[in-house]
Amino acid sequence: MAEKDAAPTAVVEQAPTKGRPGPRRLVVAVVGLTLALVVLLLCFALPASNTGAHGIPVGVVGPEPVATAVEAQLDGVEADGFEVTRFDDEDAARTAILDREVYGALEPGADGSVTVLVASAASTQVSALLQQVGTSMAAAQGGVADVVELRAFPADDPRGAGLAAGALPLALGGWIAAVVIMALTHSHRSRMLTAAGFSVVGAFGLTAALEYVVGTLDGDYLLTSLAVMLGLAGTAFAVIGLRSAFGGAGLGVAAVALVLLGNPLSGLTSAPEMLPSPWGALGQLLPPGATGTLLRDVAFFDGAGATHALVVLLCWFVGGLALALLAWARDARRAGGSAHDADPDHGVERRPEAAVEGHGA
Repeated sequence: MAEKDAAPTAVVEQAPTKGRPGPRRLVVAVVGLTLALVVLLLCFALPASNTGAHGIPVGVVGPEPVATAVEAQLDGVEADGFEVTRFDDEDAARTAILDREVYGALEPGADGSVTVLVASAASTQVSALLQQVGTSMAAAQGGVADVVELRAFPADDPRGAGLAAGALPLALGGWIAAVVIMALTHSHRSRMLTAAGFSVVGAFGLTAALEYVVGTLDGDYLLTSLAVMLGLAGTAFAVIGLRSAFGGAGLGVAAVALVLLGNPLSGLTSAPEMLPSPWGALGQLLPPGATGTLLRDVAFFDGAGATHALVVLLCWFVGGLALALLAWARDARRAGGSAHDADPDHGVERRPEAAVEGHGA
C-alpha cells in the first residue's frame, strides 16, 4: 500500500522540473534574441549609413563630346554613382523625366551656365544632389546654375515629409491588419473577405490623410487610393496566405520580407538608387518598396513608370491568395467535408450536428 502511495508523489515532484527550462536553453534564447536584435539593427542602419548615388539615371542635353565631359565630371563626384543618358534637346530630356526614365538632366550652356532639370516629387534627395552638381559645374566655368522644377510636391509639404514619414505605416499597415484579422477570425472565407474590406477602406483612409490632412499629395484621389489599395491588399493577402499555408514559419517569413527588409529597403525616404547595390533593387521586389514607387508614379507622374511596381504587387497579392486557397482546400480535405468546415488554427471546425453525433458515439 505504501508503494502505491509513493509512486504518484514521485511523479508530482518531478513534473515541475520536467517543464522548467534548463540553463542551456536559456543561454540559447538570450544569444538568439541578441543576434536577432543585431540583425534588425543592421538591416535598418546599414542602408541608411551607406546612402548615396548608386547608379542614379540622369540625362545630359547636348552633343556627344559634351555628354562625355559631363559624365566624367559626375564620376568625379561619385564613381559609378550615375548612369548618364544623352538627349539631343531639352524637350526630350523633359519628357524622359516626366516618364520616369531619368530623375533629372543637366544642360551645359556655351557661356558656362548650367540648366538643371529636376522633379523633386521623384526624390528630394536626388533633386538636391543634382542641384549641387549643377552648381559646382557652373561655378567651375564661371557661370551660374538655373534650376527648373518639373514636378514638385504640393506647397503644403514641399519636401514630401509626409510620404517619407508614411513609409512605416504603409509598410506595416497590411502586415498588422493581417495579424489582427487572423486573431479575430477563424475561417478562411472570413479572413479573405475581411482583408479585402480592409484594403479598400484602409486605402481611402490613408490617401485622405496624406492628401487632405498632411498635404503631401494633390493628384487624383480615386486613382491614388487604388494604388494604396493594391499595396495593402498585396501585403495583407501575402501574410494571410503564408500564415495559412505554413503556420508560424510563414508568419516569420512575412515579418522578414515586410519589416526586417521591406521597410528599410523601400527607398521611400530617398530613392532606390540611393541605396547600396543590390539592396535598392531588392527593396523594389518587396511590397513596401513597390507600394511607395507605385504611389509616387500614380500621384505625381500620371502612372508613368509604374509597370514594375504594379507587377510586383500583383504577384504578392495573387501569390498570397493562391496560398490561402490551397490551405483552405487542404483543411477541407482533412475535415473530410467541404471547404466551409476548414479552420486554419484548429484543424477542423465541425458543424454543430457533427459535433453532437461524435459526442453521442
